[in-house]
Amino acid sequence: MVIEHSIRTSAKPETVFAIYEKVEQWPSWDPDTQAAILADGLSLGSKGLLTPTKGKAVPMEVTAVMPNRSFTVSSAIPLFKMTFEHELTPTGKETTITHRVHFSGALAFLLGRLIGKQLNQGLPITLQRLKAFAESTKTKG
Repeated sequence: MVIEHSIRTSAKPETVFAIYEKVEQWPSWDPDTQAAILADGLSLGSKGLLTPTKGKAVPMEVTAVMPNRSFTVSSAIPLFKMTFEHELTPTGKETTITHRVHFSGALAFLLGRLIGKQLNQGLPITLQRLKAFAESTKTKG
């Protein structure tokens, strides 16, 4: 199961990626995140915890990073794994921001349906807030 949402912004990929790099500030634009921490920041192999606003903290690990283009974090519990992909695609004078979530493991069908419903509702709000934050940051710099 995969859930994906995108939005366009006038902010440059570098501006949005700089926001992603401030992991501890994710809750300021992601209403579904209560807290986030990565021991070595947004770097390949960095591990930490993500605490959703609804639920318990889960481990996360950065599994891919392309500065100013994309990063992927995975969160796994027994029999279930979520992989969160974040992509920035320059399109003329705009940037397309895409957030995609993959569910895998034996419990993917059951938990994917439960969590997927929340993500399908929450991702558009998260993207809208990220866009607004990036565009306000752009004008400050």
